[in-house]
Amino acid sequence: MKGKGSDQRGFTIVELAIVLVIIGIILGAVLKGRELITNAKAHTLYNQYREIVGAIYTYYDRYGWYPGDDPKAGDRWSSTHSGNGDGLIVEQGEETCPAGYTGEGCLAWEHMRLAGILGGPKTYDPYEDLRAPEHVYGSYIIITYEFGKHIICFHDVPGRVAQMLEEHYDDGKYNKGNIWSIQNYYEHPNWRVPLCFDM
Repeated sequence: MKGKGSDQRGFTIVELAIVLVIIGIILGAVLKGRELITNAKAHTLYNQYREIVGAIYTYYDRYGWYPGDDPKAGDRWSSTHSGNGDGLIVEQGEETCPAGYTGEGCLAWEHMRLAGILGGPKTYDPYEDLRAPEHVYGSYIIITYEFGKHIICFHDVPGRVAQMLEEHYDDGKYNKGNIWSIQNYYEHPNWRVPLCFDM
């Protein structure tokens, strides 16, 4: 007489192998999906940079001045302030662009929106119109003139994304070239860093 439960059997090696292969395929698909999302967001950030550069030069071609620096903007749109017309978009360090602020880096966003060149609010609200757009990683962007050149900086970019953009579009050195940072994103890939692009 057979013992109770003697007809039960465990998994064979072939069945275990099939289960492991299926689990491997699922994990691979999940990891590949994450990589695709990371790559897509990184390229979106780079495209945001290119769109901003395009908007700045479109404004310059149309009006003969950089946005923010335009000394005639206040005459053109009574809701805004004019820049000083010195050929530089100089920001005085204000990142949040509060209402009534007249730093040229903040005015640049308002001038481009009022000209219909850049998307975003055109509410004639001095706070909303000055507000810098958010980038794909949820932080702010600034336009300014530093180190003898115009730059566009994206704050709080993941270090690994900064590395990816650096290696794909520039020279592979975090503090040189057209894409750079004051923080070494190769040594600290898990940090969030300011990533700057020369205009």
